[in-house]
Amino acid sequence: MAKKAPYGTWKSPITAEAINANSINFADVLLDPVTRVTYHIEGRSSGQNALVNTISGADVVAGDWNVRSGVHEYGGAPAIVYDGNIYFSNINDGRVYHVREGGTPEAVTPENKAHLFANFEASPSHPTLLVSILEDHTHDTPQTVINTLCVIDTAQKSVTQLKGISTADFFAAPTFSPDGSKLAWLQWYHPDMPWEGTELYVADVEYAEGSLSVANARHIAGKKLDISVGYPSWADASTLVFMSDVSGYANPWKYAPATQTATPVLAAPIAEDFAGPAWTLGGAPYALAAGGGLFSAWRGGANVLYFVDFRAQQAREVSPYPFATVDALRALGAGEFVFAATRADGPGGVVRCSLDGAAGAVAPTATYTVLKSAGGEGGAAAFPPGIISVPIPHTFTVAGAPLHVVLYKPVNPEYEGSSVEGEKPPCIINVHGGPTSLASTALSWEHQYYTSRGWAWLDVNYGGSSGYGRSYTALLAGKWGVKDVADCLQAAKSLSAEVDTARTVIRGGSSGGYAVLSALSFGPEAGTFYAAGASYYGISNLRLLAQFTHKFELMYMIKLMGGTVDAIPDVYDKERSPIWHADEIVKPLLILQGSEDKVVPPEQSEAIYNSIKARGGKVRYLLFEGEGHGFRKAENKIKALEAEISWYEDVLGFSA
Repeated sequence: MAKKAPYGTWKSPITAEAINANSINFADVLLDPVTRVTYHIEGRSSGQNALVNTISGADVVAGDWNVRSGVHEYGGAPAIVYDGNIYFSNINDGRVYHVREGGTPEAVTPENKAHLFANFEASPSHPTLLVSILEDHTHDTPQTVINTLCVIDTAQKSVTQLKGISTADFFAAPTFSPDGSKLAWLQWYHPDMPWEGTELYVADVEYAEGSLSVANARHIAGKKLDISVGYPSWADASTLVFMSDVSGYANPWKYAPATQTATPVLAAPIAEDFAGPAWTLGGAPYALAAGGGLFSAWRGGANVLYFVDFRAQQAREVSPYPFATVDALRALGAGEFVFAATRADGPGGVVRCSLDGAAGAVAPTATYTVLKSAGGEGGAAAFPPGIISVPIPHTFTVAGAPLHVVLYKPVNPEYEGSSVEGEKPPCIINVHGGPTSLASTALSWEHQYYTSRGWAWLDVNYGGSSGYGRSYTALLAGKWGVKDVADCLQAAKSLSAEVDTARTVIRGGSSGGYAVLSALSFGPEAGTFYAAGASYYGISNLRLLAQFTHKFELMYMIKLMGGTVDAIPDVYDKERSPIWHADEIVKPLLILQGSEDKVVPPEQSEAIYNSIKARGGKVRYLLFEGEGHGFRKAENKIKALEAEISWYEDVLGFSA
C-alpha cells in the first residue's frame, strides 16, 4: 500500500551504485560496409571505452585498451571497421591500432604522444590507406596546435599530410565516394564553432604507391560566420548528401559533382534541426538507402524519425516511434537500419529498425529489435515498474521569446504524495553545458535518483540552446552569463505552482557550472532565490578561460561575450566573472572538479572555493584525481552523486 512522506525524504531503490553497475553508455555504432557486421563502442565502469561485436556480444577491443580520441578535447569518431579490419585510436598513447576479431592490436602509426588522430576513412579502392584528422600538439599551446588531414598507410605504418588541401584551423568528416575517386570533407576557421560557419569541399583523389593526394578541390557549400554545413555522406558516386542551416534550420541538401550544383533535398524546408551541434567528431543523424534515407530531427527536446524520399522531395514521419533520441544511424540494407537509441521511459540500446512502406505514399511503419540494451543485465534495468518520472515539456514566453524547459515530477510507486498538507516538492534546476547544447528527454537515472526521492527536476533549455533552430541558438550571442541565468530563474518562477521555489537549488556542469556560479553571485536575486548550488567544473574567471582554454574553443567566447577581452575587459571581469563577485555568494555551494580537466582547469574551481572559504562562507570542494572534463569512472560518479544530494539534504534540513 502506498504511503505518504514529506517530499525529498522518500526512500528509493535507485542508488548511485545501482545506476552505475550495469547501465551502458553507447559512444558509437559502427557498420562494416563490406561484411555488414555491426559493432558498437560502449563505456565501461573503469572509465574506458570498449569496442564490441553487437551481435555476438564479444569484446573485440577492451581491457587495458581505451577506444577514444582526444582530438578537440571532446573526441569522437575514434574507430572504423572495413572488411573485418578494425582501426581505432587508443587514447592512452594517442596511436592508431589495427586489429581483426580475435587478434591482438598492432600500432599502425609511429609513437608520438604529440599526435592525436580521429575520424578515419578507408579508401574503397585502396583500403590500406586511411584519411584521418591529425591534431599536432608538438607546440602545445592553443595558438600553436595544428589540425590537418593526413594519410595513414597502414601497411607501411607511416603518416603523411594529405596534399592538395588548403590550410584551415579545423577539419572534420573526410568521406570517400563509393568508388574512391572523390573525397569530401569539412573545414572551418576561428572564430567559428562548427555550428556557426563551416565549409564543405569535394576533390578528386589521385593515388600513388603507398599514398594518395587530392586535386581540383572545390568549395561547394557553407560560409564563414554565416552558414553551417555538416555530416557529409555519399548516397552514390553521383550524389553527396549533407546538412545545411541556410534556411535557419539544419536540413538535408545534396551535391551533384557532375553539374557542380548543391540543392535542398526537400521541396520546402522543415522548421526542425536534422542535426545537432558537432561538439564531438563523427555522429550520424541519418543513414542513406535506395531512393532516400532514414533521418532524425529535433522536436521539443527529442528526436523524431523521417524517411526522406529524394525523388518526391518529401519527409514522411516514421511510426511507431518509442524513442527519445537516436544517433549513429547506419543502413544495413533495403529497409533495414541500426542506431543507438534512448527512451524516456526505460533503457535504450543499440536498435535494429525495419521499415515497411519506406518508398510508398503512406507513412512508413517501423518495427524495432533491441540488439544490446543500455540497461545491462540488472541494476538500472531491475528497478520496479512505475518508478520512472516521464518528461513533461513546457514552453514559456519571456520578453517575447520562447523558453523551452522539461519538467520531471516526483514519482515513486511506494508513495502517493506528501504527508505535509499543501507541500510542493523541492526542485533541482539543471543547467546544461555547452552552452550550445540541449537537455534532451532521454532517460537519465540521475534525474530519477532525485524524482524517486520526492524531488522535482527541471531541465532548462535556455535561449542559446540547440535543437530549436539557428535563431534560438543566437539568443545567447553577447549574453552568456546573462540570458541563460535569467532564463533559469524565470523557468523556476513560471512553475511555482508545481514546485517549492523556496527550496529550489541550481546545478550544472561546465557552461552550466558557470551559470550556477553566476546565478549565485551577480545574477538577479542571487542572494535570495536559490537555496544552494552545485558547480561541476564551472568557470569562475572568464579572462583566464579566454587565455588558457584549448584550441577548439579558443575563440568561442568572442561571440558569446560580444567581443574580445581587449575590446570589453570590464564585461569579462567585473560584469560577468563570478570570481569578481565571490563575496556576494552567500548561499551554500558545492564544487566538483576533475584534476586533469584541460577545458576548465582546476584553477577555476580552486579560485572561487578559496575566496568563499577565506571569508567563512559555506562551501565544499571535491577534486577527482584522473578525471577530465566530465567524470568517467564509476566510483567517481557514485561519490559525486551522493555528495551532491547530501549537500542539498543538509542545506534543506532533510534527514539523510
